[in-house]
Amino acid sequence: MRGIHYLSKLKAANLPPELLEKGQNRVIDASLTLIRERAKLKGELLRALGGVKASATLLGVPLGHNSSFLQGPAFAPPRIREAIWCGSTNSSTEEGKELNDPRVLTDVGDVPVQEIRDCGVDDDRLMNVISESVKLVMEEDPLHPLVLGGDHSISFPVVRAVSEKLGGPVDILHLDAHPDIYHCFEGNKYSHASSFARIMEGGYARRLLQVGIRSITKEGREQGKRFGVEQYEMQTFSRDRQMLENLVSLSPSPHTCAHTTYTCKSWFRDLTRFHLWSVLGQKLGEGVKGVYISIDVDCLDPAFAPGVSHIEPGGLSFRDVLNILHNLQADVVAGDVVEFNPQRDTVDGMTGMVAAKLVRELAAKISK
Repeated sequence: MRGIHYLSKLKAANLPPELLEKGQNRVIDASLTLIRERAKLKGELLRALGGVKASATLLGVPLGHNSSFLQGPAFAPPRIREAIWCGSTNSSTEEGKELNDPRVLTDVGDVPVQEIRDCGVDDDRLMNVISESVKLVMEEDPLHPLVLGGDHSISFPVVRAVSEKLGGPVDILHLDAHPDIYHCFEGNKYSHASSFARIMEGGYARRLLQVGIRSITKEGREQGKRFGVEQYEMQTFSRDRQMLENLVSLSPSPHTCAHTTYTCKSWFRDLTRFHLWSVLGQKLGEGVKGVYISIDVDCLDPAFAPGVSHIEPGGLSFRDVLNILHNLQADVVAGDVVEFNPQRDTVDGMTGMVAAKLVRELAAKISK
């Protein structure tokens, strides 16, 4: 909101529009230059070291103003970094990779979202800046973006950039309590509750699997059907668990079993269908440019992660999420961890450590 107030003051001062735009362009150029040069430095280092095909690269996007409830996720990136390196645990991931090896994890800093907004830059241009920042990272082989949110609105410009840079759509594994696929939530096309509608409209994803859903409206289901989204709701997770923890050969056809009423006969029919899908289905990420993983921290039950804006009981356990990540056999090309709200975390920063652990394990999945 500070940026909006500052823009009002600038307009009240009757500054010529061209003067304002020139100043905005300078700030944007400076912001992109910082990301570009840091990415170049990290890319040169990794190429000199050799022996690496992909290194997960942290890029913070501290954006919170597109949240429909609280804006605390804007403060998350530095808190996640602090938790990653706080020293309370070692630098090894569960898959045995060492985070202090730059071939596994590097960092290019944050997109200066607030500074850009303070100059009166609107969301259309801001989203373009985020996309361009992601592309600058990807231009420096072998860097692959692992984005720290921020609210979930950032996933749209990030996925857009990944898809455009790779030259085609990706498959998305989306872990969340909410589908975030409203057409235009509360009149905001960039709302954190509308990010996946923008992604699907743009053709940036071939398949979208949404796991952990337990707060979904009629519009969310209708939008899911419209875009062919595979929505797995928590009320049926016990039945879907084995499949979701072994995402090696899922059908590309829409799967919305969570809102089907089952008789014994229909249950057996769908079980048989799943068996055929497992044998004949297409591997997640096969035939596209790779898999993008988006993790909203509120996919977890609040017992594991209370520091979120939208507390929704009945979610995934932390081990459920790790099982899904660890067992995924696919080329993970990029990802994000979003919606951690430090302002609602416990005194000892428990959710910050949870978000950091998710980042660590995602880094292990992306790095090659």
